Amino acid sequence: MVARRDWTRQWYDYAVDVHELVTSAAVLTELQKDTFPGKQAAISQVASLTPLAITAEVQAIAAEYIKRLLMPSDPTGDALHLALASYYDCDFLLTWNCKHLANANTFDNIARVNGILGLSIPKLVTPLELTAEIPDND
Repeated sequence: MVARRDWTRQWYDYAVDVHELVTSAAVLTELQKDTFPGKQAAISQVASLTPLAITAEVQAIAAEYIKRLLMPSDPTGDALHLALASYYDCDFLLTWNCKHLANANTFDNIARVNGILGLSIPKLVTPLELTAEIPDND
């Protein structure tokens, strides 16, 4: 957990000045549920990012993911995160959820469903996978 937090912070500190980072109310809600050291700092960082609106279209996409058994049945969880990234044509969906999102075994199914729905396919990655872009990071 500590290593994940450190990798995330390392990537964020670099990326916030280089990339357009976005978030949503779904991320804030998820962060507020958990109890972990530095929770308020994490919420403050995420709250300063550009928010993506959770529209009726996004909710319908999340419902479609659930209907097709692509994501768990919680319409405010993984399905919503993926729907937001897909609908808003995000290049990446950054997550530590390797069970449902950043998982090579689910990617082909996500690509197939997004193709059917006419949506983009974000790269589903962990912060660790993006730390290689940080200068002087071997």
